[in-house]
Amino acid sequence: MRDLLTADDATLIDLSIGLEDGVASEPTPPKIDAFDHEAGAERLAENLRAQGYDVDAEDFPDGMGLAWEDLEVIPHAGTHMDAPWHYGPEVDGEPAKTIEEIPLEWCRGSAVVLDFRWMEAGAEISVADLEDALDDLNHELSPGEIVLIQTGADELWGQPEYLTEFPGMSAEGTKYLVEQGVTVIGTDAYGFDKPFAAMGERYVESGDEDELWPAHFAGREVEYCQIEKMANLDALPRKTDVPIVAFPITIENASGGWVRPVAFIDDETGGETA
Repeated sequence: MRDLLTADDATLIDLSIGLEDGVASEPTPPKIDAFDHEAGAERLAENLRAQGYDVDAEDFPDGMGLAWEDLEVIPHAGTHMDAPWHYGPEVDGEPAKTIEEIPLEWCRGSAVVLDFRWMEAGAEISVADLEDALDDLNHELSPGEIVLIQTGADELWGQPEYLTEFPGMSAEGTKYLVEQGVTVIGTDAYGFDKPFAAMGERYVESGDEDELWPAHFAGREVEYCQIEKMANLDALPRKTDVPIVAFPITIENASGGWVRPVAFIDDETGGETA
């Protein structure tokens, strides 16, 4: 596996989507209340007065304090990592890890990008599809490798269609990857499973509970994390041997946490393709 490169040695490619106020691509969009520097002076002065100090906003240099934001947001907004606890309370009979329990070693390494942009929205990525994609790259998975599922859905970010126009992973495909030693799987789509409507339609037609979030619930049998709402996989100059880091923020006892995956591309070999 290619050693992770330092910032001085590499081009950095941001593979994330940030938090945006009221964006249409989130069913539970973040609410961001921003305070400029003048409002910051008012709030800081109010805080000091509450502690008994006679301070007014005008006392700050140029009447300006500190800018900041108040956020109301779920940990599954923007690019984030789902912990095993998100899928269920146990994994194969053992307590499921929450996000602060995820080993950092899982979250850095060499990634391979599997391209499923040819698949129809609502389709399910099977074991055979994964094997074909790996064969196309002439690549064999290694333990600890990170797999990134490319659907092209990130191009729809900011639009309602972002929630519906992508293929999703199957339970069997998820378990197949984990059985190869993969512990982190990413996708540039809204979700890891098929879109909600596709799952709902198949469940109503069949009455089979396995149609509901099958890829997520595979995590009750095999231990892994998934990164949802990635972006810019098309900016990577190759599809194998891509060094990335993707450390999630720690939230006590949480089912997930925001993450900013970054690829490190060696400038000397960055133009190579798999």
